[in-house]
Amino acid sequence: MGRGRVELKRIENKINRQVTFAKRRNGLLKKAYELSVLCDAEVALIIFSNRGKLYEFCSSSSMIKTLERYQMSNYGGAPDTNVSARAALELSSQQEYLKLKARYESLQRTQRNLLGEDLGPLNSKELESLEKQLDTSLKQIRSTRTQAMLDTLTDLQRQEHALNEANRTLKQRLMEGSQISLQWDGHHHPQPDIFYHPIECEPTLQIGYHPEHMAAPGPSVNSSYITSWML
Repeated sequence: MGRGRVELKRIENKINRQVTFAKRRNGLLKKAYELSVLCDAEVALIIFSNRGKLYEFCSSSSMIKTLERYQMSNYGGAPDTNVSARAALELSSQQEYLKLKARYESLQRTQRNLLGEDLGPLNSKELESLEKQLDTSLKQIRSTRTQAMLDTLTDLQRQEHALNEANRTLKQRLMEGSQISLQWDGHHHPQPDIFYHPIECEPTLQIGYHPEHMAAPGPSVNSSYITSWML
């Protein structure tokens, strides 16, 4: 029983479309290689995927030579040297642009995959590789975060040590200042004057002659006697 006819239309399912593309691409490249070997034909095959990835096959040593041969056959006669060089330059520039575009799209696809998006077309090996890459990135992130926390802790410990040293220095200066103040107060404290003895006398001021105060107890003296200095 033969296979049914396949309806040619775009496959909507991403996984089925990717699988079909891979199978038919490999089959087409295989057919091109078999054609070049069996029939000794010069075959050039260029395939671009919907994501811009390039697949090519050329039976000759150079794809550019095959394309130049195609140009000569298409336009007839030998092409002008300047035209051929310009065409080769444009082709090289176009290939470089396509490679850069494919690289850019590949990076975008990798970024989406790292974010957990567009994982349908990936096979088990690609998913495993993506998982390993995420694990490695997570380990690096954790290591960097741990190192940053350790550096911060070291800085805080250094600041704490500096503050403790400053506090110890201030405390020592304060104690020295207190001792100096106590010594100063001890040297300048008013001491009691043990050598001061007040004279016991009447607190009155006597001016002139007061006979009643001049009499002193003792033997009487003759009042008629007058000293020589009174004469």
